Amino acid sequence: MILIGVDTGGTFTDFIYKDESGWGVYKLLSTPHNPAEAVLEGIKHIAGNKKCHVVHGSTVATNAILERKGAKTALITNKNYEDVIEIGRQNRHKLYDLKYKKRPPLIPGGLRFGISGRINSKGKLLNDLDFSEIEHILEDLVEKKVESIALCLLFSFLRPEIEQKIGERLRKRNFFVSLSSEILSEFREYERMSTTVINAYVSPKMTNYIGNILENMDSSILRIMQSNGGSISAETAMKESVRTILSGPAGGVVGAFELGKLAGYDKLITFDMGGTSTDVALIDGRLPITLDSSIDGFPVRVPMLDIHTVGAGGGSIAYIDKGGSLRVGPISAGADPGPICYGKGDKITVTDANLFLGRLIPEHFLGGNMVLYKDRLDAYFEKMAEMVGLTEVELAEGILNVANASMERAIRVISVEKGHDPREFTLFSFGGAGGMHAAFLASLLKIPKVLVPKNPGILSAIGMLLADIIKDYSHTVMRSALECDANLIYDMFKDLEERAYRDLQSEGVHPNLIVLEKYLDMRYKGQSYELIVDFSGADFVEKFHELHEKTYGYANRGKAVEIVNLRLRARGTIDKPEIAASREESREISHKALIKTTRTIFDGIEMSVPDYDRNYLRYGNTLDGPAIIVEYSATTVVPPDWSLYVDAFENLVLSSRG
Repeated sequence: MILIGVDTGGTFTDFIYKDESGWGVYKLLSTPHNPAEAVLEGIKHIAGNKKCHVVHGSTVATNAILERKGAKTALITNKNYEDVIEIGRQNRHKLYDLKYKKRPPLIPGGLRFGISGRINSKGKLLNDLDFSEIEHILEDLVEKKVESIALCLLFSFLRPEIEQKIGERLRKRNFFVSLSSEILSEFREYERMSTTVINAYVSPKMTNYIGNILENMDSSILRIMQSNGGSISAETAMKESVRTILSGPAGGVVGAFELGKLAGYDKLITFDMGGTSTDVALIDGRLPITLDSSIDGFPVRVPMLDIHTVGAGGGSIAYIDKGGSLRVGPISAGADPGPICYGKGDKITVTDANLFLGRLIPEHFLGGNMVLYKDRLDAYFEKMAEMVGLTEVELAEGILNVANASMERAIRVISVEKGHDPREFTLFSFGGAGGMHAAFLASLLKIPKVLVPKNPGILSAIGMLLADIIKDYSHTVMRSALECDANLIYDMFKDLEERAYRDLQSEGVHPNLIVLEKYLDMRYKGQSYELIVDFSGADFVEKFHELHEKTYGYANRGKAVEIVNLRLRARGTIDKPEIAASREESREISHKALIKTTRTIFDGIEMSVPDYDRNYLRYGNTLDGPAIIVEYSATTVVPPDWSLYVDAFENLVLSSRG
C-alpha cells in the first residue's frame, strides 16, 4: 500500500509519498474553488489505481469561517441565554481603534432559540425540559432551511444525557447536530458555546469535502490531520471538524519536531513560509500546546499546537500605502493569478522580488516543471520604483526586508515575549519560500544556526505521515486540591480513560499501542485562568507552584489551590515511515552538484554565485556562501558570511560566520 501525505495550501497542494521504490514528492497548484480537485488529481498521479493510505491536512474548515461560507446553522440553548454568543467577553481586540466593531456572530439572532429546562452548577435539575418546545423549534428550523444545529445548555457537561436526548430528536429530522457536552465538556459557557457553534458551522462543509474524496478513493484509507498534532479517521473529522482548523500548519510543526529529534535538536523555532502566510512555533523539548486559540476573533477552546501566523508569504503583494511607505501583505496573489512571474499576475510579490534579485533559478523551479517569466518583471518594478523614488534593486531588496521584518516580529511573539532567548534555539526552516529568507531572519534575531530539511516545501505533508493518532478529552471537576489525593484523582480519570480506549480502538489502534497522558488544569483560588500541570502522582500541587513561578515569576504556597479540569491525551502510536541516517561521510562535493553560476544581488552588490543541485549534496559536504541550493520543492539561499554543512540525515545546516 502506498503511503501519502497531503497538505493543501493557498498556492500549492503538496504530496509526499512512500512506495516500494522509496520516497517521492509532488506539487501542483491548488484549486481554491474546490480543494478536493487538486487532492484527487495528485493522488491519482501518484497511486493510479493502487490502494493507498492518505493522511490529509485541510484548510476547508478554516476557510469556511474566514470566508463566512459554512452551513446555515442554528443555536439552541437555555432561555435568556441566546445572546451569550454575541455578547462574548469584554476583551477589545483593537484597543485604540475608535471605530472598532466586533465581527457579527456566525449565527444571527433569528436563528438562536432558547428552551425551558435548567440544571445548576452542581448538576441538579432545576426545571424539566419541555419537549413540545423542541417540536415547535424544529418546525421553525425546517421552514428556515437550517442545515446544522449547535446545542449548548448551561452546565451540560455535568448532565450530558439531557443534551443527548434533545440531540436524538434533532438527528431524526436529518439535521447535523453538535452537542457541547461532546465537543467541549468544560465550564465557561461562552468559550464552550463558541467552540460548539464553530463545529456545527464547519462540519457539514467538511463532511461534503471529505465525502467527495472518499467516493473517489475506492477502498483506500483516509485520515485527517488535527490541530493538536495528531490524526483522526475521516469519519471522526466529519463529526468534529473544529479539531482540524490548523491541520496543515500542525503537520509542519510535527514534522519539524520529529526530524529535529532525529538530528539531535530539541530546541527549535519552526519557520514555515508558504505562498500565502508564514507560521512560526517554538519547540522546547516538546510540542507546544495551547487552549487559548481563536479564529476570526471567535474562541476555539480545543487543544491546538501553539502556532503564530502572519500574512507574509511568497505570494504576498507589495504596495505603497497612503503615507507613501512600502508595505508587504497580508493580501496574497494566491494560486490564480499568482505572482507576476507565474504569467498571469500584475502585482509585485515577494516571489517576484526574489526572482528579480537572482535568488530563484527559473529553469529549476519545481524541478523545471513550471515556467517562470522573469522578463515580465522589469516593467512592473520600474513603475513601482519610480513611485517610491528607489532604484529597482533597492525596491526588490526593500520588499524582502519588509517581509523579513514581519516574520521577525512573529518569532519575537513566540520567543522573546514568552521569556525565551532565540539565540538558544535553532531555526528550523521549511515551506516553499522559507529557505530563501531563513538565514536573513536568523541574522536579525542572532540565531546561530538554520536547519533546512530535505524536501522543505512539503514538510507539512511529511509531518502528517509521522503523526500519531491523538484524541483529547477534558472534564470540569472544580475541586479543592486539599480534598484530592493522587488515588482519588486517578479514580476521577477512569471515565475519560474508558472513553479514550473505546474511541482509539474504533480508530483501529490496538490497546497495547495506546498511551495515556494525564493533566490537571489548576489555579490559585480566586484566579480566573489555569495552568496545565502534568499529573503523574502525589506531587501535583508542588508541580503547580513551580510552573506558576516559572510562568509568572512567583508562587504562593500558602494560598489554596483548585483543580478545575481533568485533561486526558490519548495517543495511539502507529507504524511510521523510517528515515534512515547516512553512514558514509564525504568531504568532496560531487562535480554533478554544481549546476552553473548566477548573477545574484546581496546588499545592492551583484555577485557571481554558484548554484548547486541538492540531490547531489551528500553527508559531510561543506561550502561557504554565497550559494544557492535548488531542489524540487524549494530553494535555499546561503548569503555571504554564512556556511553550509550537510548532516547525516541530509539536512542543510547553515551557520553564521559573522
